[in-house]
Formats: sequence, C-alpha cells, structure tokens
Amino acid sequence: MDNGLYVYAVREKENVSLPLYLKGIDEKGQVFTYHYRDIEAVVSQVSIQEYTSEEIQKKSKEDINWIKEKALLHEKVVEEAMKDKNKNISIIPMTFGTIFKNEKNLQSILEKNYRYFKKNLAELKGKREWSIKVYLENRKKIEQVVKEKDEQVKAKEEEAKTLPEGIAFFMEQEIKETIAKGIQREIANNADTLFQELTKYASSIKEGKVLDKELTGKKEPMVSNILLLIKDKDTDLFRKKVAEIAKIWEKNGFYLECNGSFPVYNFLSEEEDER
Repeated sequence: MDNGLYVYAVREKENVSLPLYLKGIDEKGQVFTYHYRDIEAVVSQVSIQEYTSEEIQKKSKEDINWIKEKALLHEKVVEEAMKDKNKNISIIPMTFGTIFKNEKNLQSILEKNYRYFKKNLAELKGKREWSIKVYLENRKKIEQVVKEKDEQVKAKEEEAKTLPEGIAFFMEQEIKETIAKGIQREIANNADTLFQELTKYASSIKEGKVLDKELTGKKEPMVSNILLLIKDKDTDLFRKKVAEIAKIWEKNGFYLECNGSFPVYNFLSEEEDER
C-alpha cells in the first residue's frame, strides 16, 4: 500500500521538537517536520488510497462520525505544532485532507509558495484567531426592548384595546409582524454595534457565517458570528472587554460565546498557488 505525506500545517523553522507521542490522522504514523529553507511542513505518512480527496468525500457521505473524528485529530496536530514552552509559534494550518504523493511534490509546493508562506507567517506572528458568537437566548427581552422603542407598536396596542374583538384580532397580528421586523432590525443594529466596538481590539475582523442549530448544537438561534485576529499581548484586554459587553447584552436577551485562541484560518492574505 502506497504512502503519501499528509500535511497539517506550515510553520516557522523554530527548532522546536514535536511531542514524541503525537500520532497522525490515521493514529499510526508519527508526526514529523519536513524542512525547506527557514520554514517547515508538519506532516505524517498515511495511506494514499485511504486519504485521497475522493475517499474523504465518500466517507463524508457514508460516515459523518469518521470525518468528525479525523478533523479533530487534524486539529490536535495543528494545535500541538504551534506550541512552545515560551511562546506560540507562527503557523499556517492546512485544509483538512491536504496530501502529497511524495517528498518531491511537497518540496515543489513549498518552493513555489515560499513567498506566500513567509508573508503570512510574518503577518501572523504573535497573533491568534478568536470568534464571538451571539445567540438570542431570551426573545421576550428583546421583544420588550422593541415595544419600548417603537412608538408605532405602542400606538397600535392602545388602538387594539378600543376595537371590537374580531377587528382587534387582525390588529394584533399586524402588531406581531411589526414587532418581528423590529426584532430583526434590533438584532442587526446590535450586531453592527458589537462589530464596531470589537474592531478597536482586533488587528483584523470580519463577519463569519451564521450557523444553523444543527451545527451549533444549541437550542438558541445564532444571530451573529464575528471572527477576529487578536495579538497575544492584547488577549487579556480583549477578553475583559468581551466579558463587559456580554453582561450588557444579557440584559437585552442575548448570550455571547467567546471562543479561542485558534490557529489562524480566516485571515491569510493572497491565494496559494495551485498544487
């Protein structure tokens, strides 16, 4: 069975040894580094037949748990590869399923994309990725906020009290629709305010995808997902500020989830050349 090189990340050549216990995505091969000039790829040997893109796509349809398990193993190696007892190592994580047939092919890619890797490693030095996910935890609270702010809703509620029961029913439906639109508007305004506030503490910031409940595993709907690139030296200040914001948002029915730090996936500049 032919073996290829599965690549987890490219990092600065720091002369930092990987843990001896660290196994690759197949839980068999030892993880090691392949050097090129002053950078190195973090790799392990795997069966090419088992880890081709076609096989991974097939597995993703037939056995989602296999994909989840392998993705976690991939991430574990990336996390270990950026650790050092004194500092975090600058690292570029590779996409799940990045595999090369041999060392010659891998060296060719490192050589072709050397400037790309060097540029990003320099820009990411001393920085990590974080995310702030916002969930609507208490709809009644934000509904009350909308009612208090929206004079139109107040007027319609007062008018509904004076109408005959049948007509009042239709007025109440109209009020519900107005409140629903107001809630969406309030959510959007709050998300924009949060984005602008967090910009002060991030080297870079962008909006992430709002995930469905099936993916979050939570009963509350996600209403905002903000991705941030934070300098290591600013981490404590950033987390303190998020905690302060979370308390304010909680009063209006929102829950903020702060996650990090992670290897940087979403703030790489330029596109890598085709393999």
